[in-house]
Amino acid sequence: MAGQKRRELIEQLRNMNDVELAAELTKQREQLFNLRRNNVTRQLENTALIPATRKTIARILTLMGERSAAAGGSNQ
Repeated sequence: MAGQKRRELIEQLRNMNDVELAAELTKQREQLFNLRRNNVTRQLENTALIPATRKTIARILTLMGERSAAAGGSNQ
């Protein structure tokens, strides 16, 4: 998912429901763990995947936060 263009990725994430989004978050976190492990053991060829995966995780968390704020209202 990290190799897609940004707009396509955002649209794909926005079209997911909450369960699919949580599953994608888990998948991306596992991928980040594996990328970091491979980087330490010098098996990772494309190190740019690490920050791209981190940004994808941040986008997912942002969407989840937006949805929870919209569902629960603002607490200010």
